[in-house]
Formats: sequence, structure tokens, C-alpha cells
Amino acid sequence: MKAKDGTGARAHGIVVMGVSGTGKTTLSERLGARLDCPVLEGDAFHSAENVAKMRTGHALTDADRWPWLDRLGAAIGETARHGGAAIAACSALRRVYRERLREAAGVPLYFVFLDTDAQEIARRMSGRRDHYMPPSLLDSQLATLERPTAEECALTLDAGLLPETLVAQTLGWVKGA
Repeated sequence: MKAKDGTGARAHGIVVMGVSGTGKTTLSERLGARLDCPVLEGDAFHSAENVAKMRTGHALTDADRWPWLDRLGAAIGETARHGGAAIAACSALRRVYRERLREAAGVPLYFVFLDTDAQEIARRMSGRRDHYMPPSLLDSQLATLERPTAEECALTLDAGLLPETLVAQTLGWVKGA
């Protein structure tokens, strides 16, 4: 199936990853608009129990995350197989989480890691309204984070750059990969 974005004949997904507050949703939405493909918000795939747990300031365990990653990965794969490509915003903080997403998706996944310093992330999180992830969980997310390695299909970008710059860098990398 030809991907709508011109990146090749294989269905694939692009997962914009990083800790909460780095701009995953913003970049995902802009990529989806640019590529004319669906965008999946990883937060929407959390169970009500997970959301309640985070809302009260408790970090998720791996046992909490596995079903969420399976649901999101399956949705990425199904969406990509139907339309050629799918974009997803998902923290994907550890390598095992990214591997779980790959297995559940069943299509090639490109990971775009948005990275910036903790003070900037905390500032962004403090300015958000109506989001269940409190700034108090930032330290646990940073402690959990395993930055992608050279062996993974991943690109690291500075989350402080303008969204259009991030879109251009992502598209250039995916098309060249």
C-alpha cells in the first residue's frame, strides 16, 4: 500500500515520544496535517484507572502500562495498514515500551524523541490547564526515561525548536530512512 506521505510503499507509524510537556501532541498534530494522515493521542488509550492514578499524583507501573501500550500499538498498526501511515503521540519512555509498541503495531515504527531540560518541561507543565498529568510526576518520568539508542529507529530533536522546524526535520529523516 502506498503511503500518503510519499515515504514509501510500506505502511508505517511515526511515534512522537518524550516525557509529558515536551510538545508531543503539537508535533503529532502538525505532522498529521502535513502528511494528511490520522493522529492518535496516546493519552486517549489509557484506562480510566490509569488516568485516575496519574491525576492523583501516582506514577504508573509497568503492569499499568502494558495493556495501554498494546491498545495503542494495535491502533497504530491498524490505522497505518488502512491508510499507509499513522502518527501517534506517546511517552514511550523505556526501550521495552517502544519494543512493545512495535510488536503490537506490526508495521515499521519511527520514533521521534523530543528532548529538553527539566526546567523548561516543568515550566510548560505548570502552564497547562485541564491535563491529568501533574508537574509532580515529572521527576518520575525523567527517572524512567531511557533515551533511544543508535540501535533503535529513532531521531532525537530539541523540543525547544519551533514546531515547523521539528516537522521539517522529522519529515527529512523519515524520508531518508
